[in-house]
Amino acid sequence: MENNILGKKYKYILGYTGIIMMIVGFSMFTPLLVYPIYPAEKIEVFSLVITAVCSVVLGFGAKKLFLKENDNVKLSIQEGGVTVVFSWITAVIICALPFVISGQLNFVQAVFEAVSGLTTTGLSVVNVEKTSNIFLLWRSVMQFLGGAGLAVIMLSAIIGPNGVGLYNAEARSDRLMPNIKKSTKLIMIIYVGYIIGGIILYILFGMPWFDAVNHSIAAVSTGGFSTKTASIGYYESVSIELITIILMILGTINFAAHAVLLKGKIKNFCRIGEIRFMTLLFFISIPITFYFCTINLFESVSKAWRVAAFEIVSAVSTTGFSTVGYGNWNGFGAFMLIIVMIIGGGSGSTAGGMKHYRVYVLLKSLWWNIKSFILPKRIFKQYYVIRPEGKYYVNDKHINEISSIITVYLSMFVVCVFILLAHGYGIKESMFEIASCLSTVGLSMGVTSPDAPSFVLITESAAMFMGRLEFIVVFYAFLKIIKDMRFAFGKEKF
Repeated sequence: MENNILGKKYKYILGYTGIIMMIVGFSMFTPLLVYPIYPAEKIEVFSLVITAVCSVVLGFGAKKLFLKENDNVKLSIQEGGVTVVFSWITAVIICALPFVISGQLNFVQAVFEAVSGLTTTGLSVVNVEKTSNIFLLWRSVMQFLGGAGLAVIMLSAIIGPNGVGLYNAEARSDRLMPNIKKSTKLIMIIYVGYIIGGIILYILFGMPWFDAVNHSIAAVSTGGFSTKTASIGYYESVSIELITIILMILGTINFAAHAVLLKGKIKNFCRIGEIRFMTLLFFISIPITFYFCTINLFESVSKAWRVAAFEIVSAVSTTGFSTVGYGNWNGFGAFMLIIVMIIGGGSGSTAGGMKHYRVYVLLKSLWWNIKSFILPKRIFKQYYVIRPEGKYYVNDKHINEISSIITVYLSMFVVCVFILLAHGYGIKESMFEIASCLSTVGLSMGVTSPDAPSFVLITESAAMFMGRLEFIVVFYAFLKIIKDMRFAFGKEKF
């Protein structure tokens, strides 16, 4: 009986993975809309079409075979995590295949590019100046899918009894609306709305339409893939840089906080703890970076301010756009970017990193501990933080959970840095690149390239994957799989 229930749950997991395969497959037809404009790119069209058809057919077969409406199976959050991990791994392989079929990349490079796209990192091993327009658009579509979250995209179309498990497994605990269905649809409306607004603004201020589409998707998804080798710096435009900064900040703000703002509750929005922390982070890190780094690199003070502001916003939002290279940055400037990349963006957003909310709560808990030594012992005080949904009273369990996640994050950071050091890279370059991967940023000091050793690309791919899906979700998912396998073979009780 118990074995039968477990079997049904894994059939549902495979069925939901099939839905993701269909969504990814259908999304592959999107870049083909520009084929009439670029008719010479036939090999790219073929590689996308053949992969898309196979993905849709196999996905539809899995959905029909494994998802039965009358089974009434409910997935827990842990099983939702297994579904999300399965779905993401499947999506990565599917998204990598067109690069392999076309002969542009080998398998390791193609997987790296797909992971970078879906995790909205933006590190790349392709030469964008020599890459076809259809593939450039496909990279942006991958960032659109990853930014919203594959499970959220699926849930916005199909909501079943397993909505809560899948939604939470995507590291989204804040509800925008009373139920999951409305929340997921509102996320998609906000997400697509900002992208369309960005496209219009970019075009109005002189960016070509194709570049505008790609950069707007990448900015709002905090992805960072660009159609130019020099990224946003190619345009040498204050207006385009300002538009990009606004879009990056919008992308890194919690979707639940966006819902508060769009309802016109500006005071409530400004009281949210992680919004205040993000603002404080900008006010501290931008002037410091300007004074100790960029002022020494540029003759113009205004240019030094522009660079400091843009690069810090790009790093904090984990987008990865840039206006300059980092080869001539001093150690302080590089270290500042590493710190803000590790801190990352807002929880429940498209951004990566340890997240503003977690760092904010830890800093608040430190202050609360200091106050507890000062206040008389007889005074009992409940401490809280302001979240989009209102006051949230923080207990020791919540702080321990946050501490555990940050500990795992920093532990993996150290391990991955050692791997790069073992391959002969410098300490500054290794720390910078791994911080960029783990926080899904996309800024680079040159470690990531087509010539990078395969094991370095594999390490970076694993870091991006773990950083995007959040370590605890991935660990719990694999532990759940191992436990279920042991039960299936009679070595453990259900």
